[in-house]
Amino acid sequence: MGERKGTNKYYPPDFDPAKHGSLNGYHKTHALRERARKLSQGILIIRFEMPYNIWCDGCKNHIGMGVRYNAEKKKVGNYYTTPIYRFRMKCHLCINYIEMQTDPATCDYVIVSGARRKEERWDMAENEQILTTERTEKEKLETDAMYKLDHGGKDKEKLTKALPSLSEIQDYQAGWKDDFQLNSALRRKFRDEKKVLAEQEEKDNAVRMRANLSIPLLPEKEEDKKLAGLLTYQTPDTYEDKQHTKRKEIASRSWFNLSSTPAGGAAGSLLHKLSLQGKEAAVAKALGSSQSPIIRRRSSGSGVKNEQCGTATHGKSKRNACELVIKTEEAQCVESTHGEEEVAVKNDRSSNELLGKIVKETDQRLTDTVDCGKEKERNKCSVGVTSLVADYSDSDSDS
Repeated sequence: MGERKGTNKYYPPDFDPAKHGSLNGYHKTHALRERARKLSQGILIIRFEMPYNIWCDGCKNHIGMGVRYNAEKKKVGNYYTTPIYRFRMKCHLCINYIEMQTDPATCDYVIVSGARRKEERWDMAENEQILTTERTEKEKLETDAMYKLDHGGKDKEKLTKALPSLSEIQDYQAGWKDDFQLNSALRRKFRDEKKVLAEQEEKDNAVRMRANLSIPLLPEKEEDKKLAGLLTYQTPDTYEDKQHTKRKEIASRSWFNLSSTPAGGAAGSLLHKLSLQGKEAAVAKALGSSQSPIIRRRSSGSGVKNEQCGTATHGKSKRNACELVIKTEEAQCVESTHGEEEVAVKNDRSSNELLGKIVKETDQRLTDTVDCGKEKERNKCSVGVTSLVADYSDSDSDS
């Protein structure tokens, strides 16, 4: 700003260009104003930027690379014909002063006092970069022909080793050479995605307006469709799920019948046995004392009477046995029907009661049959003496 102070400014009447030279000479000020207040000592105030990371010796704080200070610049010497400048600045965190100067030999800055450098130097040899040729080696290459020839052979060997890596890098860069085509493809992809998102947003807005919702909707999935269909038709599982569950249950159950016999089945089996044995064994036992297949009674009146009584008794026993079988089957059907509707405990109790009732009724009928046989024997004895004749004939046609 100082060099523009005299442009289009007011010139006083006593201004003499030959005497003052410029407005700065007239006002007896320097063009750099406050920056040149120590110019008589050879010091100029400049804006200095920290070249690398350092640690301050005063407050032990870290000062990063690129932090700017108002530093006093002065010349302290020469490296051949290149001047060496020193910079003195105050730390912004404490009262410590930091001094640095240039090093033209290494093209770097050196800390003189007030701080120490944070060691983060880049080693070119360690990172496999091309090193700059030192001055002594450069002079030797210019003066010694044999050394130059040997150095050229080593350079060719390095090039041969580096060719695969260079070729790979060139191929990789060739894939990105057509920037316009890559950019066009990327923009086309973005346009397609934007179009899909816009259509989805339009559908979501329509659903929100129809359902009067104000919440964001998540993307639709196949599981959501399936669940919505199940809720619509009021079924917990689909046909495929039921089939899969049924097949899994069949495959996992045991091959042997380990299930307990139901109460109705036990009662039914016992009643079936009673029906079979009651018709043959029980009736034959009851009638065995009154009639024998080998011995017959030869009596005119009593024989007919006895035959009629035996026939009636046998028919009555057969009718009672048939009634018992029918009642047993009806009880079994009723028991199986009620067994599907009632609880297992109630079924067992009803079956036990029914079984006890049937057994009691069977015993009563057997007792009645035996009593009938005994009474018939008493009647036979009271009629008179009848002659017993052994009948060995095969037919029953005797009068």
